[in-house]
Amino acid sequence: MKNMKGLKRSGIDYDLYTGSLSDLPFVQKTVINTINQYSYCIAEKDDKFKQALRESEVLLPDGEGIVFAERFLTGKKIRKISGTDLHLHLLSDLNERNGRCFYLGSSTSTLQKIRQRLYEEYPGIEMGFFSPPFKPNFNDEDNKEMIEAINSFNPDVLFIGLTAPKQEKWANEHKKRINAKIICAVGAVFDFYAGTVKRPGQLWIDLRLEWLGRFIHEPSRMWRRYFYYGPIYLGHIIKKKLNVQNGGGNAL
Repeated sequence: MKNMKGLKRSGIDYDLYTGSLSDLPFVQKTVINTINQYSYCIAEKDDKFKQALRESEVLLPDGEGIVFAERFLTGKKIRKISGTDLHLHLLSDLNERNGRCFYLGSSTSTLQKIRQRLYEEYPGIEMGFFSPPFKPNFNDEDNKEMIEAINSFNPDVLFIGLTAPKQEKWANEHKKRINAKIICAVGAVFDFYAGTVKRPGQLWIDLRLEWLGRFIHEPSRMWRRYFYYGPIYLGHIIKKKLNVQNGGGNAL
């Protein structure tokens, strides 16, 4: 899978998917994750998270910071592909083929809002849901119950919303036991689609300022992600640029 169309080694030393979402395969198990400047920084301190991102069959550049880094480090232009873009693309595809999707994560009330919206917008989809216990770490019994819920439904697509880096590490650890063709860790998409968190409007997105729109809507939660980790991320990128200029290559 790692030689699939649209996959290339980036300046930040991850295999980023830069192709079309319509080229994603449905024929074999595919784990899809996203990376942005925040998750990049967290992965620098969390080896299991970095491993999960690097072992993804598909890693989407979900952040203007990633787009900037690729242009700054390699001169190549890539486009942002958000978890929301992925989610809506897969729902449209599933609706056309009368497919099945399963949502793992979030609260029962949020999942109910997702269910209602899916009924209205994608009537051709069969859907399943499971809200796991809210705790920092799942035990063996939790994992067994979650995997059995997924596999008994046998979805084409599994959407996981357990927040990063928990969701990516969980998917990487258990993917061999999960019966789903596509496994997606999409985090905030659950809340965006349910309407419990408002995603910035299209103008913010077109101006490449979605991050600012999210900060304005949720300053207490988002300030650290952008204004603490933002400079740290920029420092990583500048260090990599200097390393390359001095003949050190792209190794992290």
